[in-house]
Amino acid sequence: MENIARLKNVVKKYPSGDKEITALNETSLEVKGKELMLIIGPSGSGKTTLLLILGGIENPTSGEVIFKGHKLNNLSENERTDLRLHNIGFVFQNINLIKPLKIMENVSFPAQMVHHDIKKAKQMAEDVVKKIGMEEKLNNYPEELSGGEQQRIAVARALVTNPPLLLCDEPTASLDKDSLDTVMKELKKSADDGKGVVVVSHDKRLEGYADRIIEVVDGKIKNES
Repeated sequence: MENIARLKNVVKKYPSGDKEITALNETSLEVKGKELMLIIGPSGSGKTTLLLILGGIENPTSGEVIFKGHKLNNLSENERTDLRLHNIGFVFQNINLIKPLKIMENVSFPAQMVHHDIKKAKQMAEDVVKKIGMEEKLNNYPEELSGGEQQRIAVARALVTNPPLLLCDEPTASLDKDSLDTVMKELKKSADDGKGVVVVSHDKRLEGYADRIIEVVDGKIKNES
């Protein structure tokens, strides 16, 4: 399996008054293609910090972040932004669909950002929404969809540019069992199709969908299975 991203001895500290809080401590991790990795742990354990560093949104205090052979530490902010835009899809707990825009516009927006013209971007959006079986919702607004449907659209938006890495922060926290199953099956299919998929959650219901489970406690990887 292709190695997509790697953390090597990563430490992340945040200032807090006169002290520092260590969110991650000497963490090393590899993310591979064709794999759905589940990162679990209690609130405040460092899971989201780990995800943000993997995605190049946060810089480590020390250690290396390597994405497909490129050291993110050596890139400028503009270079990291460009790398994220072309290579990483994000799915967040709060979904972040743009309410005044129809589903077609929400999903096609990232494709336009990577310099596709509007016609091409809309075709890419239509194709990816068809894959998740929601093409009949393309002309709806987000508020007209259920929570589970909105999260499926958020997954489609993350996939529209066909990124090799998909990072998901608590994507099922507010979903019922059926909606959770639908969203996780979409993410598992993305992994089976060759992507590296990382899901951060404290929800043990997701363990059955994972190829690998990482447990983070107090900023350190405690267990791996």
